[in-house]
Amino acid sequence: MAQSIQQATLFLNQNAWALYLVVVWTIIWKGLVLWKSARSKDLWWFIALLVINTLGILEILYFFIFSKRKSLQIKI
Repeated sequence: MAQSIQQATLFLNQNAWALYLVVVWTIIWKGLVLWKSARSKDLWWFIALLVINTLGILEILYFFIFSKRKSLQIKI
């Protein structure tokens, strides 16, 4: 395990751009879905998306799948 941490640290030291890319990616998706969930009045989604950091995975799922379900229910 210590070797894995050392390898990860070495990778990040040699490739700082990768860390910056992940941070920008996460901020963009988190901003989009927090805005969308707030506008849709999805309080529990807003809290979950604010607290849980999944590198954009949960945010993308909400944006393309879960938020669409609510808008479809309203239209019916």
